[in-house]
Amino acid sequence: METYATALLYAIPFFIVLVLLEVGYGALVKKQKHRLMDTVSSLSSGLSNIIKDSLGLAVILVTYPFLVDRLSMMELSNAWYVWVIAFIALDFAGYWNHRLSHHINILWNQHVVHHSSEEFNLACALRQSISNVIGYFPLLLLPAALLGVPAEVIAILAPLHLFAQFWYHTQHIGKMGWLEWVIVTPSQHRVHHAINPEYIDKNLGQIFCVWDRLFGTFQEELEEVLPNMGC
Repeated sequence: METYATALLYAIPFFIVLVLLEVGYGALVKKQKHRLMDTVSSLSSGLSNIIKDSLGLAVILVTYPFLVDRLSMMELSNAWYVWVIAFIALDFAGYWNHRLSHHINILWNQHVVHHSSEEFNLACALRQSISNVIGYFPLLLLPAALLGVPAEVIAILAPLHLFAQFWYHTQHIGKMGWLEWVIVTPSQHRVHHAINPEYIDKNLGQIFCVWDRLFGTFQEELEEVLPNMGC
């Protein structure tokens, strides 16, 4: 948790610069996707969440090092493929964590803050809850623990996996061709944040869209259905 919070503290100035660049670009092309008070609300929410994580104000049900120490069925060397396996395991766990957050009321009560904005922009990515004080995510990393993925690898990749989810919170990027079949794109994530009946609880993936396609939660952005944001 300390490594995770430290990484966030270093990353937040970079995120704010990108938010300001998006504001500037919106003004330049006369397609502003920010409203001042909404953006301030998103940034303050993100700051509060980082303070909570930095202070360690959460109860972790079980840690990943505990799981890997006791459940690993093999010992993986520190080769390149271990990092690939770990990243895929993180993304698989992230998909199910996100899906649970949309279908279990107490978890949705925490996650809904991220969906509360009627705008969709980079600042919205930072709008996170401070009420998620029960940490169960390591339980979803059970496949990685069974494979013996070292805890140090997970600790390094976890914040990078989170940061890679920032860029697609924008309306200034359209569909991205063949990449729409591989990764989560701004088009797909606009669908996820929309409240249109066609779009609700769709596109729950975080980096790879394969999980949505595999488990039946994928929905492309339709030209005739403009995403309406909110919750």
